[in-house]
This record gives sequence, structure tokens and C-alpha cells, in this order.
Amino acid sequence: MELLRKWLGHPEDIYNLLRFKMGGYRAVMPRMDTDSLGCGLRTCYRYLNQTSRSFAAVIQALDGELRHAVCIFYLVLRALDTVEDDMSIPSDVKVPMLHEFHSHLYQPDWKYTESKEKDRQVLEDFPTISMEFRNLSKVYQDVISDICHKMGVGMAEFLEKKVDSQHEWDKYCHYVAGLVGIGLSRLFSASDLEDSIVGQDTDLANSMGLFLQKTNIIRDYLEDQLAGREFWPREVWSRYAKKLSDLTKPENIDVAVQCLNELITNALHHVPDVLTYLSRLKNQSVFNFCAIPQVMAIATLAACYNNQQVFRGVVKIRKGQAVTLMMDATNMQAVKAIMYQYVEEIYQKIPSTDPSCNKTQQVIASIRAMSLPGGPMASRHHYSPIYLSCAMLLAALSWQYLSTLSTATEEYVQKN
Repeated sequence: MELLRKWLGHPEDIYNLLRFKMGGYRAVMPRMDTDSLGCGLRTCYRYLNQTSRSFAAVIQALDGELRHAVCIFYLVLRALDTVEDDMSIPSDVKVPMLHEFHSHLYQPDWKYTESKEKDRQVLEDFPTISMEFRNLSKVYQDVISDICHKMGVGMAEFLEKKVDSQHEWDKYCHYVAGLVGIGLSRLFSASDLEDSIVGQDTDLANSMGLFLQKTNIIRDYLEDQLAGREFWPREVWSRYAKKLSDLTKPENIDVAVQCLNELITNALHHVPDVLTYLSRLKNQSVFNFCAIPQVMAIATLAACYNNQQVFRGVVKIRKGQAVTLMMDATNMQAVKAIMYQYVEEIYQKIPSTDPSCNKTQQVIASIRAMSLPGGPMASRHHYSPIYLSCAMLLAALSWQYLSTLSTATEEYVQKN
């Protein structure tokens, strides 16, 4: 019955889950025909679906040859990330592997068969991935190889080093996510689906990655603590506790939330860059690919802001909410309206006694100024009372069926 109460509180979620499941998702993520692909590419897309429930669908919705380039880009970085994550590889072996990984793209027989990680198939069958990499146009190969090299070097640097300053936090996030944003932007421009400025403006592309990565780091505080990982910058959390793990203690919950709010405020500074970046995109499939994760991120930060639950469990946006964001974030006016909605939600929750209160209000003011649509904010879907009433009735009659539906829908929804 808890699920029923949750849906009755958000009847639009039910309507959108149904709309999504009954074919609405094809408008955002059209089905890809794999029958015409060669054996190697079919294998690569199988690995993509096995290793990323979050990105597989949106990658396969990209237009033309860009789709294959981004698929291979993802798998190469997934293989690199698998090496970094594998704690069974000693550091004296791992560091050279990370530095040299990009060179394996041009070695047809290179593979690594000793990994213990769950995604080890991308290392064990790396020859298939590297073969398809070499089948890409040289302009795509150059981007992927360059980003792989830079990311490997950055991963090696932070392998045995904790994030201390906010500058180092930005640097770490640049290596693991900002470089992805830069690489993707260069691929977009190389495909001619986007103007050259999209790939050339590395500052904006970097911000796209940093906003997503910081959101994940903020949200995943407890999960990382339980796994023995620490990504919150010492420069910030040391003002609130002697050890980062102390923020989980009930007696420290007030200062823990203040620390959380300061980091969310830091992340919000990337939103103006995100809006500028998205405003330059002209291809619909590229816009959807870029916009959907960003609106998921702002919704996640709004859910986490001033929320003690970050230190006690998992904070996620609702499935129906995620589906609504996916189906709405298909044009710039709608994205601005979404950003405006969630920063307003954060603004309403700012405690007057919070140490970051003024900074949070200032960054929200700058986002508001960029997010105010030129026309009415009705570009997002608003449903008439009869639709919502029908949705509520449907919830009362079939909430158990929709619970199963929600689980099935998860494969299409950005992981939050």
C-alpha cells in the first residue's frame, strides 16, 4: 500500500509510466536495427547493453555513424575503468596498464584475462572492441585514443591519492567525467551533426561532465563509505567533522547536512555552463542524449538538498518522475523550465542558518536568470484534471500491476 500512497501523491507519474511503457519511450529512444550490423559491431552492442543499463538506450538512439563511435568510446572507457576498479591488480602492474591502455587500441591481439570485475568481458574480448575501433573513421579514432590516454594518466594519479582540496575535486572529476564530456563533444562535431564550436569549447564540455560526476559523488556518500571509498573533498568536510565517516553519526547530522548543502551549492555552479552548452546543440538525438542526464542530475540534487537521508540510505528520484523528465527534456525551453523548477525547489528548502545560505541563493539567482523562458513555461506537459483523475482511479484499481511495470521500465530509465 505504500506504493499506492506514493502514486496517489503523484498521479502524473502513473500517466507517464503508462505512456512511456506503451510506446512513448520510442520518441526519445527509437529502436535500433542490429540485423544489418556485422558480427563485431553486434557483439559490441551486446557488451554495451550488458555493461550499461543507464546509457545503452540513449547511445543507440544517436543518429548515423556517431552511434557506433560513441558505443566504441563507451566500451573503451568501460574497459579502462574496469582496470582501475580491479583491486586484485597490484599497483605496480595497474599504473603502467593505465598509462599504456590507449596503445592497446592499435594492438589487434591485446586482451586481459585475469580481471575479477563483473565487466571483465570487455577486457577478455578487447580484440573485438579494438577491431571495431580501428574500423571507425580516423577522426573518431583520434578523439577516442586521446581521451583514453588522458583519462588513464589521470586515473593513475588518483589511484593512491585522496581528494583534498576543491581544486583537486574538480581535477578528479575532470579526469573521470569531464574528459568524457570533452570527448563526446569532439565526436559530435566530428560527425558534422553539431557545429565545430561544440567540440572546441572544452570548458563547457568539462562542466557537463563535472555536474554529473559531482551529483553522483554527493548522492553516493553512504554507498562509498560502506565500500571504503572517499570522494568528498577534505577541504570542505574537514570544516564539519574530524573524519568523513563521522558525518554518519546521529549526533553529527546537523553539520553533516550543512556539509552536504555546501557541496550541492558547489555543483550548482556548473548549471549555467550546462544551459549554454545545450543551447548550442541542433541535432535532436544529440540534444536528447545530453539533456536527459543533466535534468536527472538537477532533480537528484533537489532531492538530496538539506536531506538527512543522504547519510542514512539511498536518495533517488521516483521512477515516474524520471520518465517524465526523459520525455519532456527534448527542447531547450522545456529544459530551462525543468532547471527553473528544481532550483526553486532547492531555494524553498534553504535554511536561514545554513553557512552556505548566501552562496546558494546567489548561484540560484544566476540560474534563474538563464532559465526564465521567453514564453510561458507550458512547454512541459501539464495534464488536465480528467487525465489525473483517471490516473488516480487506475492507481487504485491496478497498483500491483504497475509495481511490476515500474520494475520492467527500469531498464529504460537513467540510473539515479
